[in-house]
This record gives sequence, structure tokens and C-alpha cells, in this order.
Amino acid sequence: MFSKILIANRGEIACRIIRTARRLGVRTVAVYSDADIGAMHVALADEAIHIGAAAAGESYLSKEKIIAAAGRANAEAIHPGYGFLSENADFAEAVEKAGLVFIGPSPGSIRAMGLKDAAKALMERAGVPVVPGYHGERQEPGFLIEQAGSIGFPVLIKARAGGGGKGMRRVDRPDDFPAALEAAKREAKSAFGDDAVLIEKYLIQPRHIEIQVFGDSQGNVVHLFERDCSLQRRHQKVIEEAPAPGMTQEMRSAMGGAAVRAARAIDYRGAGTVEFIVDVSDGLSPDHFFFMEMNTRLQVEHPVTEAIAGVDLVEWQLRIAGGEPLPKTQAELAINGWAFEARIYAEDPSRGFLPATGTLSHLRFPDGDVRIDAGVREGDSITPHYDPLIAKLTVHAPDRPAALARLTRALEQTQVAGTTTNLDFLIRLSRQPDFFAGRPDTGLIDREAEA
Repeated sequence: MFSKILIANRGEIACRIIRTARRLGVRTVAVYSDADIGAMHVALADEAIHIGAAAAGESYLSKEKIIAAAGRANAEAIHPGYGFLSENADFAEAVEKAGLVFIGPSPGSIRAMGLKDAAKALMERAGVPVVPGYHGERQEPGFLIEQAGSIGFPVLIKARAGGGGKGMRRVDRPDDFPAALEAAKREAKSAFGDDAVLIEKYLIQPRHIEIQVFGDSQGNVVHLFERDCSLQRRHQKVIEEAPAPGMTQEMRSAMGGAAVRAARAIDYRGAGTVEFIVDVSDGLSPDHFFFMEMNTRLQVEHPVTEAIAGVDLVEWQLRIAGGEPLPKTQAELAINGWAFEARIYAEDPSRGFLPATGTLSHLRFPDGDVRIDAGVREGDSITPHYDPLIAKLTVHAPDRPAALARLTRALEQTQVAGTTTNLDFLIRLSRQPDFFAGRPDTGLIDREAEA
């Protein structure tokens, strides 16, 4: 086990990593920008080093400043958290070249999953099902519209780099394709510096189900079951749950096996998530799930997996990065109960979920059997510089109805003043009839907004 690590992140995830490290006796070094001088993660860490201005490009995205800070603090390893540099292969490589350990997968594994088209080709070779579509290099508009016609409308245009819904357009008719392609390429170029796209069949009634995987340096890989992340707005997850409602053991085995094959195909080490799109037009079926992408890092929604599997995934990350084998075999892992996570944001649902700012003049979370992962305290400010996440609220219960009731009650007991939040929206969503009945899909929130 390491004696000291640097956390190349901020906010909720930095605080979450610090708590596990402290329990294991590992000292922590925080980094902070001008905007985060008094931040919660800075107060929690054993040491803190200033790395630059509020703009992420001058602080949390500066590979050189972060590695230099680790050297000054005599840290042995760097944990990237999620976001920022967590899936940056060049950063992982630079960390290793500096004689430090990157708490995550190898640079090669990150690169293998970094571009969606190359990743899908690799997955096809590994026997992992992929969505029918065009994932090649040719990008001429005329050629791409021919491919779309062969696939059959509706189709989805997707940027091959990045994620979060940027560079993505649904196209229902051939006449709409040229304008949608131009817009997707323009957005992809602006967001990722790469305007190449791929074309996929658009599934009319999809669910987003992902599998948590873990690999070690001895070649062992396990999956820790599934999470259903279908409740999304603008391709951003809102409420996640584990396990997935309606999941059969046959389908869980098929998806888990495919996820493990995906991880083995790139010699994966550490925590990762294989994301699948599932066609539920005829219900959940083992031959109707398709690889979307692999996130080569810890996911925001990892607490629901920790709840049902009874493990600490950050502890696993630290142990595996230190050269230890996986703490459990596949046969030793089992699902216990049901868990939900809701993301509480400073944002205005009535204005298209526009981010909000403000000082948290009042902040109260429920007591009892509720897990709160927060990176802010009462009196802290939500600034325009970073993601406006206030907290993640996670509940766990023996079954889905009990867990969902506990989620609604916990959200109702949460109090936030000083900024606009999505709390009321989350409460309404937890009672939405289709979701309540265990029938989520990725279009549910948009349909509710239009109703």
C-alpha cells in the first residue's frame, strides 16, 4: 500500500478518495486553484498545493503542474478521480515517466478506448456485440449519407472522440442528414479537436445499462454487476440504480461476460465501466445489447455498485495500483439488495437545466441510512468555473420498492438555499409512473418535459 498519494481533482470525488485513503492509513495531497483556496477537499487532505488560476486549463488540466506538485510533496502515486485528466493517456504516460504510479489503467488501455470507432472495431474482434453502423475512416458527407441509408433511418451521428452528448445528433429522414452532420462535426471539432464521426442505428426504445469491471496486473478480471443509467437528460445521467430492473440471470451473465471480454482485450488494470445500449422494444433479451464505449476510470455513479456488492472500489483501486491481486474472485461476488443514486445539482430544470451559481447559505442532508458524497459545505460557493454538482445522494435497501421509497424520502428531507437546484425535479422523477414501475428508458425525461 502507498504511504502518500496526490489527488489530481477537486470537489466530491477528491473528498471521497481522501476518506478511503485516510481509513487505509494513506496520507493525501490535494491540489487547488485560485477558486478553491477554501474548498472542502483542501481542508480534508493532509497537505494541499496551489497549482494555478481558476480556469481548469491553468490548474486541474495542467499535467506539468500536477506532476510537479506530486514531486514536491514526495507522493508515490497520483489518483485522477473522474473528469479532468482521468482518461488522458498522455497524462498517465507522463506520470509513469516521472517515476510515479498512475492509479488507473495503462496509457495503452486508455488509448485503445479513446476513439469510439477504433474501440468498436476492437470490440467486434473480441466478440463483444456492437450497434450496427459505420465506424470507418471515410468522412465525406456523400459517403456518410450512403452509409446512413444502408443502416436504415433513424440513425445517430456520434463524434468518435469525447462523450457527454457533444457532437451527437439523431436523424430521422435523409433530407435532414447534411445539416445534422455539419452541426455534429462542428460541435465535435470545438469540444474535442476532432470532427470525425461514426454513424449508428438509432434504437427507438433503448436503455443504458453499464457493467463495472476490475482488472489486476496478474491478468485477473471480474465484473461487479450492472447499473441502470437510463434516466438521462441531454445524455447526462440523473438517477442511477443497481441492479437493473427486470434483469434476468441469463442476461446478466451475458452482459457481464461481454464486459470481461472487453477488458481482457485491452489488458485492463483497475476500475473501468463497459457501457451498453440495450434495445428493450421486446423486453430485456440477451441478444439485444450492444457495446457503446468503455470509460477507463471510476464512474460518478460507483456508489450504487459499492452498496450492492459490499466493496470499496477506491480501496480496490489503491490495492491494485500497488500491485496486489483482486480482493475477490467472481464467485465471491454477490448482489445484496438495491441501491439508487441521485445527483443534486445547482441548475434550473425550468430553463433547460442551465447551471446556477450562488453561496450555499443553508445546506442540510438527511440522517440515517443515506450516503452523501459532497464536495461543498454550508457557506461554500458554487462558481461558474466547474461542474455545479452539490452532492450525490445514495440509498440502499433490501429491494427496489423499499430503496425507491427511501430515495424519495431522503430527497424530500434535503434542504438547500442560496442557489437554484434540481431537487424538486428529482423528487418528481422518483415518483414518475414508468420509472416507479421499473420501466426506465433514455427518452423518459424528454417525454416528460414535452408532456
